[in-house]
Amino acid sequence: MKKVLFAGILLCFSAGITAQTITEKDLQEIQSSFKQDASTKAIQNVLTTNANITANALNNSLQGKIDHYFKYRVNVKGITDQKSSGRCWMFTSMNVLRPSIMEKYNLGEFDFSHNYLYFWDIFEKANLFLENIIGTSKEPIDDRTVEYLFKSPVSDGGVWNLYYNLGEKYGVVPQEVMPETAHSNNTRQMIGLVNEKLRAGGYNLRELAAGGKKIQDLRNEKTVILKDVYRILSLCLGEPPKQFTWRYKDRNGSIHELNNYTPQQFYKEITPADYSPDNYIMIMNDPTREFYQLYEIQNYKNTIEGINWVYLNLPNEDIKKAALASIRNNEAMYASCDVGKQLNRESGILDPDMYDYESLLGVDLSMDKKARILTRQSGSSHAMTLIGCDTDISDQPVKWEFENSWGAGSGNRGYLTFTDKWFSEYMFRLVVHKQYLDAKALSCLGKKPVQLPMWDYMN
Repeated sequence: MKKVLFAGILLCFSAGITAQTITEKDLQEIQSSFKQDASTKAIQNVLTTNANITANALNNSLQGKIDHYFKYRVNVKGITDQKSSGRCWMFTSMNVLRPSIMEKYNLGEFDFSHNYLYFWDIFEKANLFLENIIGTSKEPIDDRTVEYLFKSPVSDGGVWNLYYNLGEKYGVVPQEVMPETAHSNNTRQMIGLVNEKLRAGGYNLRELAAGGKKIQDLRNEKTVILKDVYRILSLCLGEPPKQFTWRYKDRNGSIHELNNYTPQQFYKEITPADYSPDNYIMIMNDPTREFYQLYEIQNYKNTIEGINWVYLNLPNEDIKKAALASIRNNEAMYASCDVGKQLNRESGILDPDMYDYESLLGVDLSMDKKARILTRQSGSSHAMTLIGCDTDISDQPVKWEFENSWGAGSGNRGYLTFTDKWFSEYMFRLVVHKQYLDAKALSCLGKKPVQLPMWDYMN
């Protein structure tokens, strides 16, 4: 505690400002501002006996005013459930492709094995971490990059480019080929143990480097560490198949079989020919930075040879036009947002006015999107599939729809409806085919991306 307080005092002095305590006069002024009138007493009685502030702030005037009907909607079917894991980016990337696969094989239902790709995601992230530790082995342990790497060696979070990297290298398989396990559905303990192994291994690599070991010696030690990581993953998730046989029944009741397929073969068979970062562009609305500019977040990938997270920053109006054009053409999109903000979980509706905390508490909580981002009050927290849009008589968006991956029991039978106003405030990025971008956005794609550090607030 003393160290923390001392650091805080030093920070104030270094900024040229002397820290000031709360005086008796300050305290009297602050305390006198809390007026115990009748309405304040009533609110205090409610909040001191009911811990659910959100429920008490529900804006009842909004209830029943927003329906779940959409003029334009992608033809999708089936709701997935990521359970207690951070794999929303993986589920969403795969959910975008599911409708075309169901059409291709004439299926009533289909899902990928998320467990299969999850295995390789964590394994590849482990290798990337260890390579980064080798690459920074000459830097001090308190170097910002080294600190960031050790803070979280691997996690199950990610964005769309991670799916692309894995699919291109390891392929994909149907759900039946490598089903979910207890640890793919609830990842916390396994990830904790993998990170413990990686931190110990990473520290040992730094010690070996400091002792004068050559790069090849470090790489040999890295392989030893990766063997242990592979063992943990295999014990908890099962070992991924190199080949598989998949039997399925189509909508007509006929049984079919794919024999001796490799995951890579299956990926090539079910993936559109133009499915690549050259054609599918991640677009972002980040008002803290220049629009019509490409940005690249350093080291945000999962494979050494894979692509980094690159996005084109655009105004909301451009993003909405591209999204609506894609939906009209029956193409779902990977999208991510700050789902926890103003979400009514029971109705499955998101709107900036869903909860009126200001009226309940009598305080001003207003911030614009830029301020929320810069102060870390808001940021992209969850990926979902954007599938629907409802428009007014002028064909302008009124509300939108997500296909979520929290199971059919959440929201509106697994779907979430959000107003166009909420889109502007809390939607961050989506992946759209470049054919839906206008000429001005397309002209930006050839620019050299601005490089952002791995600890950037958009990460």
